[in-house]
Amino acid sequence: MSYASRIPTLDGVTARWVVTPRLATRVLFSGPEDGTPVLFLHGNLSSATWWEETLVALPRGVRGIAPDLRGFGEADPAAVVDATRGMGDLADDAIALLDHLRIERAHLVGNSLGGVIVYHLVALHPNRWITATLVGPGSPHGFGGTKDETGTPCYPDFAGSGGGLFSPKLIARIEAGDRSTDHRFSPRNALRDLVYKRPFVPVREEEILDALFQVHRGERALPGDIVRSPNWPYFAPGRWGATNALSPRYLLPPDRLWAAQPKPPILWIRGADDVAISDRAASDPATFGEMGLIPGWPGREVYPHQPMLRQTRYALDRYREAGGTYAEVVIPDCGHVAFLEKPREFNDAFHAHLGR
Repeated sequence: MSYASRIPTLDGVTARWVVTPRLATRVLFSGPEDGTPVLFLHGNLSSATWWEETLVALPRGVRGIAPDLRGFGEADPAAVVDATRGMGDLADDAIALLDHLRIERAHLVGNSLGGVIVYHLVALHPNRWITATLVGPGSPHGFGGTKDETGTPCYPDFAGSGGGLFSPKLIARIEAGDRSTDHRFSPRNALRDLVYKRPFVPVREEEILDALFQVHRGERALPGDIVRSPNWPYFAPGRWGATNALSPRYLLPPDRLWAAQPKPPILWIRGADDVAISDRAASDPATFGEMGLIPGWPGREVYPHQPMLRQTRYALDRYREAGGTYAEVVIPDCGHVAFLEKPREFNDAFHAHLGR
């Protein structure tokens, strides 16, 4: 049914309140009802709002579908992520949405956290996807706690992954609704420093911030519960929330992706200057340890920077060797959200992929 979104939408985007057997949430739509469907999955600290410019730029005859994921935006706050299922809850929500809309097959797109959901969906539901697009995706081994391209954990308890990754100072600024640039940990500065490449600022930065402030918070949401560990950096993954679900402890092993049949063609598109997802990510515990911001760093032999790009490339190379196809597109002078920062370059590659 039609729905008065708390964040006003662009012309050409319609917000609806959709109730499936799994989740009640806001879903943004663009294009004709009978168009070729494209399902968009957003990243952490965001919502479907971030996809709006991409939705209105879709080719003629294409229907864009972008839900607020469980734990984000205007999704039912009573619905929480069971982190021990990895991306299971978020992926099952996506399948339930398609079933509710009576869509058998769609193109699939995910940014950051959404990209990790894409791995899961392609692995377990490969017949539902025409193509898959990874936009600055997280690693197939999640975030934190691994040391090489095959995802070897730094410690048996996967210390360095999970809810402890989030800065309490940033969470406090989110709680306070801080829209300023006066503090290093203000949400606006976090976006400008870690998500976009400066000096880029989105035209709809206020709406982007509104979406960030809607993230669900608490021990069963953001950051989730935090388990203390004797191993540096002294936290391990808990059981609740999307950030804990990104722990390599809980994710599907990438060989499930390689075994998928059929194998939809994959586009991996990323910004050349992405500091959120890289082989030396700005928020990697090893980065803070190397800088002396988390005392006791055991060094590169024990806890190196997670090689996120190498891990993704290794997994996609194995996907190709098993009979799949993928293309990697790197957009120069661009950070973590190419679809916002470089829409022309992004859409050129993305639309060509949709037309395969």
